[in-house]
Amino acid sequence: MSTNPFPPPPARRRPEEPRDQHPALEELLAGAHVVSLPMRVKFRGILQREALLLNGPLGWGEFCPFPEYGDQEASRWLAAAIEAGWQGFPEPLRTSIRVNATVPAVAADRVPEILARFGRVDAVKIKVAEPGQSLDDDAARVAAVREALPDAAIRVDANGGWDIPAAVEALTRLAGVGLEYAEQPVPDIAGLAEVRRRLQAAGIPVLIAADESVRKEDDPLKVARAGAADLIVVKVAPLGGVRRALDIVAQAGLPAVVSSALDTSVGIRAGLALAAALPELPYACGLGTVSLLAADVTRDPLVPVDGAIRVREVAADPELLAEYAAAPERRDWWLERLRRVHAELAASQ
Repeated sequence: MSTNPFPPPPARRRPEEPRDQHPALEELLAGAHVVSLPMRVKFRGILQREALLLNGPLGWGEFCPFPEYGDQEASRWLAAAIEAGWQGFPEPLRTSIRVNATVPAVAADRVPEILARFGRVDAVKIKVAEPGQSLDDDAARVAAVREALPDAAIRVDANGGWDIPAAVEALTRLAGVGLEYAEQPVPDIAGLAEVRRRLQAAGIPVLIAADESVRKEDDPLKVARAGAADLIVVKVAPLGGVRRALDIVAQAGLPAVVSSALDTSVGIRAGLALAAALPELPYACGLGTVSLLAADVTRDPLVPVDGAIRVREVAADPELLAEYAAAPERRDWWLERLRRVHAELAASQ
């Protein structure tokens, strides 16, 4: 008898004939909803998270590239949303995904409040290298997490905010609390390789994870070929969908952590699909970020229970879509962006 406490996720309805091409713009616009969701704390410098949701024949997709991303880069996010709503996800290999808590760059005294929203967790990702903050601020935040969770795996994420000397200094200092890995300590691949080399030479036991150096590169496999990382962080939307992300992980030959891009539960569903389909999943995933939102688009959000999220379907709630509908000028901005990015995606086929 199986001891898995979670039943398999329900099968998605399949179209009668598989689509060889992306849906027409008119079909996307017909099921488009733009929302603006309040954040509990500032994250990536924002207090409102905007997203465009698409209602397709197989379910909901999410298109939410940050405003500073150009149309070409954003076209991968649209491809991922179309996969979710029009193509469906690969068959899952597991039905429960371990996730980490995420601590933004808050003052150390706010750490217990942030952690409380996640419930019991075995891993925590802590944002560091925030502009305007110091290494002392980072060290205090990391120490507060370690004090609250003495046995948890701790990883830090600098989002490329350090240069090489600062990264080596910071990770040497932070390693004292026991770090599982450091995510994107410097912006570029050559810098990652050098930080990794210097830490190894100094006997500092901190693994290096690449995030932006995977999802923002024209060739996401460069980081693996350069020996610049011990593991990679993969996000469905920036990589163009679950299937493309699976292919990148397979080619990279490195352990992978599945993370999110501050998504609603609709976007997290795609992240769960990737995590569920990977042949190996050695690390807790960064898919618990719905806990950072003060609102969501579903009545049953994909938030962790006892450090894990069950793989299941998600449907946007019409009342919540209306309640958190973006202002008309923002809706127009997103729909115009959708038109441009759809044209970019169609041209690349």
